[in-house]
Amino acid sequence: MQGLEVAGQVYRLSAGWPREETYGLTSQARRAAVSISANIAEGVGRGSPKEIIRFTRIALGSVYELPTLLHLGTQLGMSDTKETQSVLLGLERLLKRLNRFIQYQETRL
Repeated sequence: MQGLEVAGQVYRLSAGWPREETYGLTSQARRAAVSISANIAEGVGRGSPKEIIRFTRIALGSVYELPTLLHLGTQLGMSDTKETQSVLLGLERLLKRLNRFIQYQETRL
């Protein structure tokens, strides 16, 4: 799974969340999801392996943040457990890919 796919899933999942969460949990989850791909793109755009690694690690922070936000949404009854699990599985795959990407970039230093 790619970062953009995760962002799409999070947007669809959070679309049904309560209106009063628009500037709270909904916004936080969506920003974390979008920042994954945005940070990777920024690092690649800077060109050096060192910058790619730095920004990919920032993206990893968002990958680690999202499960907490999604679990909270489920605990509060805002999300279906099955839908949340689907996103979480995608995040696990993405986490592995990003770690391998960082390892590859480290060989280029």
